[in-house]
Amino acid sequence: MMLDIARKKLIFALDVDCFEEAQRWVRLLHDQVGLFKVGKQLFTRCGPDVVHMIRAEGGEVFLDLKYHDIPNTVAMASAEALRLGVRMCNVHALGGREMMVAAATKVREEAAAAGAPLPLLLAVTILTSSTDETLREIGIERPVSDMVPRLARLARDAGMGGVVASPQEIALIRAACGPEFAIVTPGVRPADASLDDQKRIMTPGAAITAGADFLVIGRPIARASDPVAAAAAIVAEMAAALES
Repeated sequence: MMLDIARKKLIFALDVDCFEEAQRWVRLLHDQVGLFKVGKQLFTRCGPDVVHMIRAEGGEVFLDLKYHDIPNTVAMASAEALRLGVRMCNVHALGGREMMVAAATKVREEAAAAGAPLPLLLAVTILTSSTDETLREIGIERPVSDMVPRLARLARDAGMGGVVASPQEIALIRAACGPEFAIVTPGVRPADASLDDQKRIMTPGAAITAGADFLVIGRPIARASDPVAAAAAIVAEMAAALES
């Protein structure tokens, strides 16, 4: 039972560049993970067809396009994500309150009109590749530890259902936004995995213990000699954390 709960919290990052490779991973892992993350590279290459394929293969989709534009544009794009049947989609919190309110309002209206399930609307706070120095370079003098809860509160108040944030800021977000606000956490690496380009990381068990609702993991599974076993080991670690 706990393994199934943990599995639903694991999101595999489909960071590939063609439809066939994406389909291969979906067929291999759809029983091992809860969702598949479709990001900018794959969606730009394959478009909505890759989302339709994942759903046809029995998978759920996190559409990770981080919309950041004028409010009307983001609202309309978010409505299209709803029509694709994705379970999660996101905007960038740095787009501001008006943009997030427009997206949340439009998606709720469209879902109600169509009788469709409402996807989990997420806001990206600060990318896990970013540091305090990164923020200073673009004129943000506040540290990451201040900006993440600030943006999380803004997202919650604008009607978002959760945020995408580094595991190291989970406790800050929980304190700012409460227990019901969803936290989707990239920057998660098993203890024996390489860091790649992530800066603010945590192991799967530690991230779940800290309060993450979903974990996004790609390369530690994709680069493993046995990806199915690697995914199963991560789920087992998550389940153990949930039980503790």
